[in-house]
Amino acid sequence: MIAPAAATSTRPGRRSPPRRAGRIHGHHGSGRQRGSETRAALLFLSPWIVGFLVFTAVPMVWSLYLSFTEYGLVGKPVAVGLRNYRRMMADPSVATALGNTFVYAVLFVPCAIVVSLGLAMLLHRLVRGAGFFRTVYYLPVMTPGVAVAVLFSLLLNGNFGLINRALALIGIQGPQWLTDPAWIKPSIVLMSLWGLGGAIVIFLAALSGVPRDLYEAAEMGGASAWRRFRSITLPMISGAMFFQIIVLTIAAMQLFDKIFVLFGNPGTQTSASDASLFFVLYLFQQAFQQLKMGYASALAWLLFVIIVIITAIQVKVGNKLVYYEGETRS
Repeated sequence: MIAPAAATSTRPGRRSPPRRAGRIHGHHGSGRQRGSETRAALLFLSPWIVGFLVFTAVPMVWSLYLSFTEYGLVGKPVAVGLRNYRRMMADPSVATALGNTFVYAVLFVPCAIVVSLGLAMLLHRLVRGAGFFRTVYYLPVMTPGVAVAVLFSLLLNGNFGLINRALALIGIQGPQWLTDPAWIKPSIVLMSLWGLGGAIVIFLAALSGVPRDLYEAAEMGGASAWRRFRSITLPMISGAMFFQIIVLTIAAMQLFDKIFVLFGNPGTQTSASDASLFFVLYLFQQAFQQLKMGYASALAWLLFVIIVIITAIQVKVGNKLVYYEGETRS
């Protein structure tokens, strides 16, 4: 009487109903858990999603529509097709503003990388007072751009500015920083280097992540300080440097607040106004001084396309030069 029961319970291919029910229950449970995690993630992301839609996506779509219209804030937009884009290509001020912006970016980005990396390396070597100096170097980031522009308008004044007075003490005749076309962009670069605290912090974090044993092995092999910097430091922080180059380039192409304070007031423009005409400043003048919103929207989309192209080129080149830890290349 026992053998048939045993044979029945051990028949090949037979599955126990409770076990199958348990697997089905576990499958549905994991699906519900994933759905709950997705809803929680969307809930946490909802402030950013709403902000992106309201303050970025919708305004971008609206400005794209306005770029094909003539609109002056009064009345309804009037469709004009590609007229704004044809006008933009023939506008000499657009070429001047783009040229000034490109020259400033070419001057500013390398200087910003060198200065911020140099200061980060100095801070990385500090043992005492490191926290204090890190705070001091980051404080200018918290200063509004308008206040920085006003401060440097006094420092760089060609007649009574503090910088020219300091140069006069050592027998150097300082230039007219803010009125001489040859010195306007260098003076703006000098002013922009004031707020590199964010870049310094990022480089400092990258330097802290470089393994110390690599330096020790290089020192034992007789490598010089420059060789250690070129062969160890630069490759290991190349990811942070790549990020900084992209961010600083985008910021340089969109420089506005300091330029507007120094040169944006029509009543204070001088003969050097062409040298101080940056692209976003010209866009602002068209939009809010001449009330040509359609033309300004076309200018904004031109700048957007240019930044996308520059960033794509930087990413293409950077992928060949940036070293990522654990990466192997043929």
